[in-house]
Amino acid sequence: MPLAKAAARISLGATVAELRAEGLLPKNGDGGTLPLDAPISVKEAVMPWSRFRDVHGRGVDTVLGPEMRSTGEVMGIDAVFGTAYAKSQAGAYGPLPTKGRAFISVANRDKRSMIFPARELVAHGFELLATSGTAEVLKRNGINATVVRKLSEGEGPNGEKTIVQLIHDGQVDLIVNTPYGTGGRLDGYEIRTAAVARSVPCLTTVQALAAAVQGIEALGHGDVGVRSLQEHAEHLTAARD
Repeated sequence: MPLAKAAARISLGATVAELRAEGLLPKNGDGGTLPLDAPISVKEAVMPWSRFRDVHGRGVDTVLGPEMRSTGEVMGIDAVFGTAYAKSQAGAYGPLPTKGRAFISVANRDKRSMIFPARELVAHGFELLATSGTAEVLKRNGINATVVRKLSEGEGPNGEKTIVQLIHDGQVDLIVNTPYGTGGRLDGYEIRTAAVARSVPCLTTVQALAAAVQGIEALGHGDVGVRSLQEHAEHLTAARD
């Protein structure tokens, strides 16, 4: 449904009844009653983080602010959400990993919400790395996680590497880092810019992690297929009829 076009027409004086009559809006209802097997679309903004540098030549933080930073967008379409999300990520930044090491470090407000998707990552064969606070919460909920050092902690007495070093060494396949207070701000910035430098998928909200888990599950099942927009439209029209 062209909602933006309909809204513009209404702001210029058209009525909903008029837009229904001419076919721009559905004759009845609000368009939300789609068939259960209607395709799902996931749109992803494309952020060219790798092209940006600050005044000191360092990479920029991938956490979004109020500015318009997107240089484009892609859309993944499929019958189920997980596959549609996986397609959107592949089109924007590269495919989601289906195995390997996942690093998790989240703000206190997100620690409870991360438990279920973190458990699903383990179920899909991922090894979890986490900073001390996040690892403690995971272990209290029966999820094993290897504690890694923050950048601000420096290397360990026996040469244990920081998470930023591990990312640059190519030893991390997925990053989950939600921004939090002043104490962890520098660590989070360095983690996210390292992710950009190494082209490692970096999720900055727990909601994105939950979506990514569904995408990883879909990729693991090998259910990703391709349909043209015309085929999706024909399928939807037939389902409505």
